[in-house]
Amino acid sequence: MDDLRLALLLNAVSPAVGGVLVRGEKGTAKSTAVRALAALMPDVDVVAGCRFSCAPGAPDPGCPDGPHEAAPGTARPARMVELPVGASEDRLVGALDIERALADGVKAFEPGLLADAHRGVLYVDEVNLLHDHLVDLLLDAAAMGASYVEREGVSVRHAARFLLVGTMNPEEGELRPQLLDRFGLTVEVAASREPDQRVEVVRRRLAHDDDPAAFAARWADEEAALRERIVTARTLLPRVELGDAALRQIAATCAAFEVDGMRADIVMARTATALAAWAGRADVREEDVRQAALLALPHRRRRNPFDAPGLDEDKLDETLERFGGDDRPDPDTDPDPDPDTDPSGPDGGPGGGGVPPQGQGPEPGPPAEQPEPPEPPAGQPEPSEAAGAPAAGAGAGDRAAERAAEPFRTKVLSVPGLGEGAAGRRSRARTEHGRTTGARRPRGALTKLHLAATVRAAAPHQRARGRLGPGLVVRRDDLRQATREGREGNLVLFVVDASGSMAARRRMGSVKGAVLSLLLDAYQRRDKVGLVTFRGTGADVALPPTSSVDAAAARLEELPTGGRTPLAAGLLKAHDVLRVERLRDPSRRPLLVVVTDGRATGARGGDALALAGRAARLHAAEGTASVVVDCEAGPVRLGLAGNLARDLGGTAVTLDELRADSIAGLVRDVRAATTGTDSTVRNRRAA
Repeated sequence: MDDLRLALLLNAVSPAVGGVLVRGEKGTAKSTAVRALAALMPDVDVVAGCRFSCAPGAPDPGCPDGPHEAAPGTARPARMVELPVGASEDRLVGALDIERALADGVKAFEPGLLADAHRGVLYVDEVNLLHDHLVDLLLDAAAMGASYVEREGVSVRHAARFLLVGTMNPEEGELRPQLLDRFGLTVEVAASREPDQRVEVVRRRLAHDDDPAAFAARWADEEAALRERIVTARTLLPRVELGDAALRQIAATCAAFEVDGMRADIVMARTATALAAWAGRADVREEDVRQAALLALPHRRRRNPFDAPGLDEDKLDETLERFGGDDRPDPDTDPDPDPDTDPSGPDGGPGGGGVPPQGQGPEPGPPAEQPEPPEPPAGQPEPSEAAGAPAAGAGAGDRAAERAAEPFRTKVLSVPGLGEGAAGRRSRARTEHGRTTGARRPRGALTKLHLAATVRAAAPHQRARGRLGPGLVVRRDDLRQATREGREGNLVLFVVDASGSMAARRRMGSVKGAVLSLLLDAYQRRDKVGLVTFRGTGADVALPPTSSVDAAAARLEELPTGGRTPLAAGLLKAHDVLRVERLRDPSRRPLLVVVTDGRATGARGGDALALAGRAARLHAAEGTASVVVDCEAGPVRLGLAGNLARDLGGTAVTLDELRADSIAGLVRDVRAATTGTDSTVRNRRAA
């Protein structure tokens, strides 16, 4: 919490730092801390009556409420505007009255949340769950410092410079890289494990609930002192000198950690300057640069959603020492130490910042090559079972988790038909954003006008409505809503074979690499993912459906192998998961991805393959789109995965065909499974 408090205060001192992203587990008071910032922000001078918070000394020349004449402004408290995850586009950027614009030529504009947040704070709780179209609008406004509203030739622009603060639980999914980079600083928050601190938290919360007014009065003096310190630091900020030595350390640190672009250098420079002002100094020192790096760099080092944010502090210290120069102040002779600053607390010392350093030990190498044993006939025990190895759980039949091969770019797999699920990038769907495909009467408020259809609806009635001038007489019944087609995100449920037959031929590394590749594709296409594994005598839900693909990757990496191949159990478990998810989110269509060689074994005397076929036909009967990733290897292939794909009503692809750059290029969308040509190909492959 010290890091969170410091990051918020630095942004209050210097809004140019660029905001804060707060990552942490649930129940750690992330939102409470952020909302408390509003009471500490200095008042803002605004033009009286301006809905867009123009500054009296420098009003926006393009303000929709302008032009403003020179006049003294009025002071008001800085605003903290909250953006709900489910907000509409018009609520964020503002709404135009299209009917008045068409009929009267009047720009009747109702400001949105971006206008309210101008010169204040825009707070997004659960920012990682924000819809893509809202993320795009936020990125545009953050980059240009202005918001543009375009509706059928009617355009409105207003200034929108705000401090962006977001909170998120990483278990629910990660942010898009573009938005992640827009946050100046990031902080990892976790609940204290110290009993005394936890007791104090509970005591204060109960005291607040019993008497909120008395609790606020108890801390009023401390808040006033903190607010005064922010004002003092803001006054000092323009006089803080960022010397060449500190600037060299900043550039060297960003280069050493291989961050993308130049934004990290700029944010670090602004943060280090704000830290010096917060400490009451007019010069930037090495400890300021170090703390700035710990707050500004961890989230910029992620290369894919499976990377944990973090910074190697030993490497950081080595870089600062190497590029420190000779003009650093000697701590033993420093004439102006700050006795009130706790170096380990929230007031700008080197303590805290980011997350603990990640392990830097050597990575284990790939397993040694071993000769592949021959495949036993279908329905017979695998080598790990023949000696009576345990069927499930830890035992002699288990093998240690094998490292995944390097992920690759996969072919696009999609669900057939036209859905209406959450916005994403996988399958075709009716959405609020995308290409216009038609028009209809609006149900409720008009959001996307179809201009041509509206004109066609109004044109036959102009004489009856007494039209005399050039303007078009438009009634509300004439308005037509544009219907659009875009892309939706799906639920991609992976069913992974972790049995002894997969491990016996050293295929699990390749299989994990393929699943990781599909997980990365799911992240990029805004899917939910789930993971079911089967081995031994049953199947387990390794990860319930979630938006956190990095959680799925972590579960996959730890997956052990060994035992029999209960394929039917895996398919039935997947059927149960999908049944529950249809009740929870009926608009999100599922895509079942079965990763197996098609083999099935079970109790002696039972027909495991027949049971698996019946389980697969359950999915086919419910219309679940499916893909079987065929992991069978060796010169002799039994074609069992192709048979399973036929029972599922889907298609089968090999690991090689799954690659986007495959020469064969045989991977097709799931919708292709309904065509006769693909049926011929599948039958030939199975034969």
